[in-house]
Amino acid sequence: MTDQATKGWRPYALLVLLCLGLYLPGLVNLPVTDRDEARFAQATRQMLESHDFLDIRFQNKERNKKPAGIYWLQAASVSLFGNAESNAIWPYRLPSLLGATLASLMTFGLGASLIGRKAALLGAAMLAASLGVVVEAHLAKTDAVLLACVVAAQWALGRTYLDSREGRATGWRFAFMFWLAQAAGILVKGPVAPAVSALTAAALAIADRDGRWLKSLRPLYGILLLAAIVLPWLVAISSATHGAFLRQSLGTDFFGKLIGVQQDHGAPPLYYLLLLSVTFWPGVLFLGPAIAWAWKHRRGTAERFLIAWAVPFWIVVELVPTKLPNYILPAYPALALMVGRALLAAGDGELVSWRWLDRVVAIVWALATFGIAAIVLLAPMNYGDGSAAGMVAAAIALYAGARLTIATWRKISPALAARAAILALLILPIAFAFVAPGLDRLWLSRDAAMLVAAHPPPKGVPVAAAGYAEPSLVFMLGTRTMLVGADRAAAHVASRRGALALVEARDDDAFRKDLAKRGWKPRELGQVSGLDYSNGRRMTLRLYEGVRQ
Repeated sequence: MTDQATKGWRPYALLVLLCLGLYLPGLVNLPVTDRDEARFAQATRQMLESHDFLDIRFQNKERNKKPAGIYWLQAASVSLFGNAESNAIWPYRLPSLLGATLASLMTFGLGASLIGRKAALLGAAMLAASLGVVVEAHLAKTDAVLLACVVAAQWALGRTYLDSREGRATGWRFAFMFWLAQAAGILVKGPVAPAVSALTAAALAIADRDGRWLKSLRPLYGILLLAAIVLPWLVAISSATHGAFLRQSLGTDFFGKLIGVQQDHGAPPLYYLLLLSVTFWPGVLFLGPAIAWAWKHRRGTAERFLIAWAVPFWIVVELVPTKLPNYILPAYPALALMVGRALLAAGDGELVSWRWLDRVVAIVWALATFGIAAIVLLAPMNYGDGSAAGMVAAAIALYAGARLTIATWRKISPALAARAAILALLILPIAFAFVAPGLDRLWLSRDAAMLVAAHPPPKGVPVAAAGYAEPSLVFMLGTRTMLVGADRAAAHVASRRGALALVEARDDDAFRKDLAKRGWKPRELGQVSGLDYSNGRRMTLRLYEGVRQ
């Protein structure tokens, strides 16, 4: 890496280009996914339709799980770049793209203070290219925006800690940034961002036996600022829902996940450690040197802060019974900066690593790369009509991945980080832009919506769906879509000529019998088949209209 690349605005420009290259492909043509993304997007659409930006609903059901921040951001994006009548998903995804990009840029900003601009650029690039972040940048959910809030808060916290260790006073701007980021994080996903900072600060205070430096964050003024931002919304939503929002979001959703398994998302401890090889790919290749360097220099200011950021939070999420891959993302900027610092040390000949760990990690990384290649190659064969793009991506992954593994096995150097980022830039955009959208047998809602568009019902008449109730179908067909049983689907079809019902094969007999009782018979307009990946069931959806007997 040349010195010119790290000067002035250049690192930021390079990171923006890397992020756009990774996050833009697939943003438009990847169909809306089940179930969380579709629920978030549909709730945002209903805010725009009703002009009620306080009450969060999916159809007629209250959605009292997450605060309103992400819905407001999505609503603003849709108002600028689309409209609520459209079923285009990409305007709802733009806040996630922006959040992931800002997280990378702010990781560089924090790293520049802690470990220097060269190492920070390497680390920020590894964060931007990590598969977990790339996935979240493509989805209209909370996690990419939350990541930006976490990094902003940790940047302010890290700068405050660094100044205290070096005997400098910290200006009010970082205190303001810290509390503003906490407020934004709360409005996006509740207590997660404050929890990350609290765990970091507590770990540092215990390790140093000194927490006086936290006074530089001006906690009294900061808490007042946080309250001024968060409390008005909190009071309003509590009043509007008669306290149901707090009971359900904190009691049922947040604390419920801390003490038990929700929605079958349970996993044992070390789940995230096993998942790391995929969700932090390709940067995981350099975690061996990063761990060795951080441990050896654990008394150093930068390493101490990064360890205090990643380790306590990691332990907590490993112990929480409910687990999802995205829960661990707030720890990844710290890991990425450890990677950047270790790679720079290797380039300067200062790295003393544990060769056994480096080789174990290299083997795990090679297996993960082989797995990614297998997925982009085989998924189109099983769920699409084959894909030349998948073959190209798999070939690149196998060839470039093998060469990168061999190079790492021989010697660690900063140049390998650039090669890893380029590898991600070659594979992941192909996967998101061509391979995933082409998996036709996984996108039942998209195909069902296309079938309905070919045989539209009378204006203003919704479509009924029996036996298939995924949120993506509601987003694709509109808010008034009826998710009902076979009897109500039959009643809807018999209510007026031209009314339509999508009926899953398992409900077909019941639908026909109920329709016959009403003096009607079904006329099939077409059918689509595929896998409902949310529950693992293969389904056939038939589109019917009614004909009087």
